[in-house]
Amino acid sequence: MEKTAFLGLFFRFKMAYNKSMELKFPQGFFWGSATSAHQVEGGNVNDWSEWEQKNANRLSQIASQKKWPDFILNNYPNPIELENYISGRACDHYNRFEQDFDIAKQLGHNAHRFSIEWSRIEPEEGKFNEVEIEHYRKVILALKARGIEPFVTLWHWTNPVWLRDKGGWANKKSVDYFVRYAEKMAQVFSEVKFWITLNETNVYTRLGYWQGVWPPERKSLIKYLQSNHHLSLAHIAAYRAIKKISPAFNIGIAHNVIYFTKLFAGLKGYIHNHFFLNSIKQYQDFIGINYYHSDRDTAERSEFLKWSIDSKGIETVLRELVVYNKPIYITENGIADVRDEKRAKFIKDHIAAVHRAIQESIDIRGYLYWSLLDNFEWSSGFWPRFGLVEIDYKTLERKIRPSAWEYAKICKNNILEL
Repeated sequence: MEKTAFLGLFFRFKMAYNKSMELKFPQGFFWGSATSAHQVEGGNVNDWSEWEQKNANRLSQIASQKKWPDFILNNYPNPIELENYISGRACDHYNRFEQDFDIAKQLGHNAHRFSIEWSRIEPEEGKFNEVEIEHYRKVILALKARGIEPFVTLWHWTNPVWLRDKGGWANKKSVDYFVRYAEKMAQVFSEVKFWITLNETNVYTRLGYWQGVWPPERKSLIKYLQSNHHLSLAHIAAYRAIKKISPAFNIGIAHNVIYFTKLFAGLKGYIHNHFFLNSIKQYQDFIGINYYHSDRDTAERSEFLKWSIDSKGIETVLRELVVYNKPIYITENGIADVRDEKRAKFIKDHIAAVHRAIQESIDIRGYLYWSLLDNFEWSSGFWPRFGLVEIDYKTLERKIRPSAWEYAKICKNNILEL
């Protein structure tokens, strides 16, 4: 065989091989990341900020009794420091959102999920703060100006203090309070296409009312059932109200899912993954899922949180969601990884699993990594580092992690190269 013919055959084979190693995603697929107001903005006054002040010392004392690796203790604030458990200025995203969105654009993101802080919008019952409404208008327009589609979450676990004082979600009137707020947001932010009414109601009610370890710390089966019911009613009523403003709005929730395999897996799966979704199934235009781990004893786990790393789990739960016959967006998926050793592989493995689900004709339309920034991770505080962007909490300097650039290749090309 002549040398030129051989080289031609070789390169045709090489191109075919390379092509087979590229996982292409549907045109118009959304790639990006997510944040929530209380975790990144700073300066919030709500039921969580008050809970932090009361519980920071207790949480730091509990943490001091554990053995922590140096790579966590060497970061500020670390788990045994009081400052770790008080959100304070957080990432100062409230003032630096344009800088952060510039980073998101640089990383090739075309979608971003964020939350509006209800306690800023309605600090007193029935009184809307026009200054804060204008702030979030600037946030939305800043995303639009960068070609990034906003996915707006109306409630990401935090409540105005006045709502807490009225009994929170255990009070049936919470439904009316939430609808009034949701309706106002839909009226003033007509440029938003994607609305997420509620975030992870199943986690909120389990930790707040079933286990009673998070706000409002009301361990009660009755209140657990009441709050779940009222959250369901709130979503349905808000869905109807927002649709009246514009039928073109796309409305859903962000729902935490876990791949259960062990004892009573079927029951656990129904209660955690499907109970709430079933209650609102006729009132959602899409389903947002937040997936982090399974209950399997996997070989790899995230640092110290010890969550299983199990990409098979996201593929399995996506198949289960086909019964709802709705488009699906991955609204959170991420790993705590301060040394950035596992994040790139975690992202690629889970995106590959999403692609396999798409190949099975499951209607998945976007993937949003949690989180754009290192942030305040609730009762764990600042030490778990989920961000594509590292935050120096002393200087608030932003530093893009290497894994973020690996993810950026996928976002920019709409292709995962294996």
